[in-house]
Amino acid sequence: MKNLIFLFLLVSGISYSQIQVIHFNANWNASNDVKWVNDLTDCKLKNIDIATDIQAATDHKITVVPTILVLIDGEEEERYEADISFSMQATKKEIQEVIDEIVMDQF
Repeated sequence: MKNLIFLFLLVSGISYSQIQVIHFNANWNASNDVKWVNDLTDCKLKNIDIATDIQAATDHKITVVPTILVLIDGEEEERYEADISFSMQATKKEIQEVIDEIVMDQF
């Protein structure tokens, strides 16, 4: 039984370790920061300030902040961008559902 639990934990750790969520914003837009992004589970999280990491913003073709990317093995799976008021309309629930679906598809 212990071996089965260990195997499950090992496999589940491998499956979500390939999912990354990147939250792009800028210090001048801090009032529209997506604070709940750090509460997402089963993924690696990264916050990038486009004012200080211009290369990452260029590499990911960020045109508006905040932007949230969901990546699988470094490839973009989903993109959520702010509206014209620089405010994120996507919800934590919506993005977590995408992550959960990816995790389940990997089993």
